[in-house]
Amino acid sequence: MRVLGVDPGLTRCGVGVVDGVAGRPLTMVGVGVVRTPADADLGHRLIAVEQGLEQWLDEHRPECVAVERVFSQHNVRTVMGTAQASAVAILCATRRGIPVALHTPSEVKAAVTGSGRADKAQVGAMVTRLLRLAAPPKPADAADALALAICHIWRAPAQNRLQQAVALHASKGRTT
Repeated sequence: MRVLGVDPGLTRCGVGVVDGVAGRPLTMVGVGVVRTPADADLGHRLIAVEQGLEQWLDEHRPECVAVERVFSQHNVRTVMGTAQASAVAILCATRRGIPVALHTPSEVKAAVTGSGRADKAQVGAMVTRLLRLAAPPKPADAADALALAICHIWRAPAQNRLQQAVALHASKGRTT
């Protein structure tokens, strides 16, 4: 499975592509950051994020896009920019018919490090180890995007089984 992880942000939107399946070694395909100038107007920044993500989708052809679920932060301005960049990522993938999965920051941290309270350095260190990289990807947004992709690869099989079980249970309830 090839997954594009997106750590949404208006100034720096982390992107990372990982190939693999649960239980086997994973491979980093690409990692980077889509940047926009902080002094540009919002509309142009969103267009720049869209164009950057479209290039990643064109180049890497992921089977799924994993996006960090926006959570409440103390800084409303930051959370708004994050939510807007997240919406652009969801839109770009959905427009192409690519499934989108949302993962919370604590879910990603727990999947990659074993602790939902891990700091950015711990996430970067584990991404480096799991993908057998020489050094942690910089900036942290890039490492976080890879962590999102890893989390999705590892969690998707279980989530799919749960969804199938719920659907089966619902269909049996309708037939009785």
